[in-house]
Amino acid sequence: MDRVFDLMVELRARRYGMTLEEIEAHCDVGHRTAQRLRDLVQRTFPEVQETVGDDRKKRWHLPVAVATIFPTYTADELADMEAAIKLLDRENMRSHAKNLRSVLAKVRATLPDVAHHRIETDIEALMEAEGLAARPGPKPVISADVLGTLRMAVKACCPVHIVHRNRQTKRRKGRTIHPYGFLFGMRHYLVAHDPRAEGNRFRLFSMANIEQARLEETSFVRDPEFDIRAFARASFGVFQEEAYDVVWRFPRDLADAASEFVFHPDEVKELEADGSLRVSFRSGGLLEMAWHLNTWGSAVDVLSPPELAALRTGLPERWAATP
Repeated sequence: MDRVFDLMVELRARRYGMTLEEIEAHCDVGHRTAQRLRDLVQRTFPEVQETVGDDRKKRWHLPVAVATIFPTYTADELADMEAAIKLLDRENMRSHAKNLRSVLAKVRATLPDVAHHRIETDIEALMEAEGLAARPGPKPVISADVLGTLRMAVKACCPVHIVHRNRQTKRRKGRTIHPYGFLFGMRHYLVAHDPRAEGNRFRLFSMANIEQARLEETSFVRDPEFDIRAFARASFGVFQEEAYDVVWRFPRDLADAASEFVFHPDEVKELEADGSLRVSFRSGGLLEMAWHLNTWGSAVDVLSPPELAALRTGLPERWAATP
């Protein structure tokens, strides 16, 4: 019954429904089992509609909200949403936390009184058993109004005029940019195209340093070749700079712990004869690498590049000059 229930939710969630092949893939079953599951859902929920798409394939869709049939939420699911909200709050992503909190409230509003009481009791127990460790260190303070304006601009492909404060000089400068998206990390950044910048390139703007944002009454055409995921993969963290061949060596006593981390999507890990772990990748973002390496202590060797080794040594003096 759980599989039928899951398929029902998926048939509702997909706007254009699912083909039989998609049911097979989603449920990880063979063709005949997929047919039986489809038929069982149709018998159980006569609201299911069958249509034929432009590709001449049949699709099945549940047009009514699942909540109008019976509750579909478990204590585990709602507890995970609570945990996600706490994580977003902890990372100072207040707007995201607010939106998810609103969704959670709407979900709870659909629960019958009996189910509501039982699930709330289970959620309380889960939240007590699953604590969230606080991450030390500073967190960026971001204006909710600025973030809301930028998100609207990204969705509408609307230029936005910002007033940005330079972290080092403290000077404020106004400019009109084309926002493409956000990168969230130790610091949060807006990814934007600056038409007047040298080289007509994409730039990163620290969200904490954007003091004002105003939508312009025009629009821009997004570069179809720009991929924010590829943009992020070109760096360690979010810093965009010249790429280096990076090699770190973790000593034997740290090798097991380091092997559990993914430092870069394209990394190569090699276990040395003495038990140490060598991690290699190509990336920019030396300053953020230096920050991260210092959390491991002085035992990690930087074999390449020499610029990173030097930067890491002088990091305390340079901390105030971070981007």
